[in-house]
Amino acid sequence: MPASYVTRFFDRSFEWAITSGLRVLLITATMLVMLALLKRGVAKLSSLYEGTLPGPAQIKRAYTLTHIVRDVARLVILFVGMTMILSEGGVDLKPLLAAAGLGGLAIGFGAQSLVKDLISGFFILWEDSVRIGDVVEVAGVAGLVEEVELRTIKLRDVSGNLHVVPNGVIDKVKNLTKDYSYYVFDIGVAFRENVDEVMGVLQKIAEDLRRDSRFADDILQPLEMLGVDQFKDSAVMIKCRIKTEPHKQWRVGREMNRRIRNTFDAKGIAIPFPYQPSYWGEPKKGTPQPT
Repeated sequence: MPASYVTRFFDRSFEWAITSGLRVLLITATMLVMLALLKRGVAKLSSLYEGTLPGPAQIKRAYTLTHIVRDVARLVILFVGMTMILSEGGVDLKPLLAAAGLGGLAIGFGAQSLVKDLISGFFILWEDSVRIGDVVEVAGVAGLVEEVELRTIKLRDVSGNLHVVPNGVIDKVKNLTKDYSYYVFDIGVAFRENVDEVMGVLQKIAEDLRRDSRFADDILQPLEMLGVDQFKDSAVMIKCRIKTEPHKQWRVGREMNRRIRNTFDAKGIAIPFPYQPSYWGEPKKGTPQPT
């Protein structure tokens, strides 16, 4: 090999090293520093959550959101850095970007439901519409929330069955235990009863319940009497509700129902119920009867 070629090779290598080579080192160092700062920032945020947020559900939500942002930021840093390094190395990026675009389009068509689940899960976590421990109804399924993940929500119903609901199919959330709850009573009494007296009895029962030490902490406000709601075939319907702590409405409601039944029986207040008489028939005269 002629000496001129060797000299030219070393000259070009030296020129690349002091220009593009330095830029590659600078880009690589910047990437490493940014990744280290990102990791350190996530660790500090995680420790901050444990000291400031009130409960494990909020901590887990914040932790999940932080790690989603971390992963996205990490991908952006790596993609931009590698693109700049390849460009400094003289690689034509246009065919690579075109191939990546086509590949991403194909993957996108094949994974639409997965992408929809992930995006929906991110906004569910971001908006804090569902927390671990809530009782919710989503996609026609009701139960206690055991896990809120980026792709699915796991619910345990009253029978103990576990339902795994993809976030992408959730179009609305009905949260039964967000901040506070109500137990609504629809109480039917006979038409002959004085509804004002019945409503007074209901309020007295509710006040006695509030003074009971077993339920006092569960009830937030006195019974709210909504009044005569409607007339049915055999009953006048009285509607009222009681405000409780989250998850306590069923416990309070069951005890209230028990006391209503016992008090109505003691005071002779009729609770009508539908009934249908049965006719067994009578034998014709002269028909022998079985022995």
